[in-house]
Amino acid sequence: MPEYLAPGVYVEETSFRAKSIEGVGTSTTAFAGPTRKGPIATAELLPEILTSFADFERIYGGTSNLDLQADTLNYMAHAVRAYFNEGGSRLYVARVFLARGNDDSGLARTADLRPAAAPAEDDTNRIRFVARFPGASGNGAVPTREQPQLRGIQTREILAPAPQRVLDSAPLGSMARGSAAAPFSYFVKRADGWHAVDAAGADGAAGVPDAATAVLITLAVITTDADGSSLAIDDLGYDRAHPRWLGTVMPLQPNRRVDQIENLYAANLGSAVNGLQLLNALFPGAAVATGRRGSFPLTEGNDGAVPTDASYAGAFAALAKLDDIAIVAAPGSSAYASRDAIRNALISHAEGRRMYRIAVLDTNSGLNAGAAREARATIDSKYAAMYYPWVVIANPNARPGRDDIPREIALPPSGFICGIYARNDIERGVFKAPANEIVRGALRFERDVSFGEQEVLNPLGINCLRYFPGRGYRVWGARTASSDPEWKYVNVRRYFNYLEASIDRSTQWAVFEPNGERLWANIRETIAQFLYNEWRNGALLGGKAEEAYFVRCDRSTMTQNDLDNGRLVCQIGVAALKPAEFVIFRIGQKTADSRD
Repeated sequence: MPEYLAPGVYVEETSFRAKSIEGVGTSTTAFAGPTRKGPIATAELLPEILTSFADFERIYGGTSNLDLQADTLNYMAHAVRAYFNEGGSRLYVARVFLARGNDDSGLARTADLRPAAAPAEDDTNRIRFVARFPGASGNGAVPTREQPQLRGIQTREILAPAPQRVLDSAPLGSMARGSAAAPFSYFVKRADGWHAVDAAGADGAAGVPDAATAVLITLAVITTDADGSSLAIDDLGYDRAHPRWLGTVMPLQPNRRVDQIENLYAANLGSAVNGLQLLNALFPGAAVATGRRGSFPLTEGNDGAVPTDASYAGAFAALAKLDDIAIVAAPGSSAYASRDAIRNALISHAEGRRMYRIAVLDTNSGLNAGAAREARATIDSKYAAMYYPWVVIANPNARPGRDDIPREIALPPSGFICGIYARNDIERGVFKAPANEIVRGALRFERDVSFGEQEVLNPLGINCLRYFPGRGYRVWGARTASSDPEWKYVNVRRYFNYLEASIDRSTQWAVFEPNGERLWANIRETIAQFLYNEWRNGALLGGKAEEAYFVRCDRSTMTQNDLDNGRLVCQIGVAALKPAEFVIFRIGQKTADSRD
């Protein structure tokens, strides 16, 4: 109770109703696997959420093949494209990368830009452009251009408070504004090249003639990766004291989140590199004039080796820190040699404590029904669902006249299925089984599964993708990969994930509250109101609310030992809806005068 010590009117806020529970999202998905470019997911660097395939292309590259020591289909990019085409809307991508060797980082870089006679390269004199992320996509180019005028508002604004960097049409003294000038604040153009000078006009070579004039020059850089993505940056300074110094605007480790995930290239400059050295390195051997141009190709970038289960560990650790994920998959991992270990790691991730998510599993490519049955025999989890066979689509990379590029490609089904999960949740609800749904992007399936084959596969928990004349290509199964009959169906598993996560995240207010009748009644009412709303929306079985659910939180659910040890125990029962997997119509003959 608050203290009332002085006479007066006290107005206080209070609550006269139970706290509400808000249902969590169920369609947010996460993929783990190799990509063309982008940050590698770790427990410290979490992936960014994507809302379109264009977001994926900007950060992680396009659908071009990967060079995983062989020309490998870019399963991740195709899966993301399929996910959004099937109706998905929110996706995290955790990039996986495995270096080919201890000395091979997979990072593209330019040649050493210093003069040939320079001392050995080290951290003090290095001048290079480098890719910030590994990948063959980094094998692009960095064109540079010398700009002999003020280009943008940034340079015009910084002109007054700090000495500027270069020269040719205004008296040198008029450029020296602000406090003390930094060494090598200006460059003077002479017959033998540019010379660095300070504000006093000394350059160590015959001084500055009285007639010397100055004009500001800046640097423009355009980075272009191997996929054709470009980023133009201008108004850059050569001198380290310049607010838009090249090393500040293109650092190895940017401060802003958007630059951390999108800027592919960085300027790797040594700690002792000054403005004159940088200028001469960027425009070597060019005639002494403003407006000079250069271009520096980057090489040695590669997509690494075929990933193993160990290389997926960082991705799963990053995804474990994101609470809003409900569906996880590793598209394309079934094509790698470590497929079984990666699959087990994915299942272990989904089964993690308070994860509240389900793993969508792929079978291997080219399997017949018997081989698919063997693949299913190695797993048993109520937090996973397996799909078979692969999906054939039109290759988005195909071009007229390029017979070396296949017109059609086969993809693992997980990307399509995750998108269908999300579409089903949005259109109907997580309680509805994500089956009898059209696979929009399919040209056909890798194998036509017959009715007899599905009679073998369906009881084992292998969800088949089938073609039905006149009804198209559909998902024709909704079972988990579990031997427990209580958790046979995908929608039941996912609906309980939804209930558990919603109750968990909306009842944190109860922790450390006085553990007595008042709290128990509040808990009962809070959860009962939430479940009543679920029943009214058709998510629970029962003609009356009493048939659909119960909530108990009283002395019948807790012993004195529970109370003494700070435990509040609430029992909740719900009548979940099972899918009508077998629709049976019994038809018999009757006579015309029969009344039955």
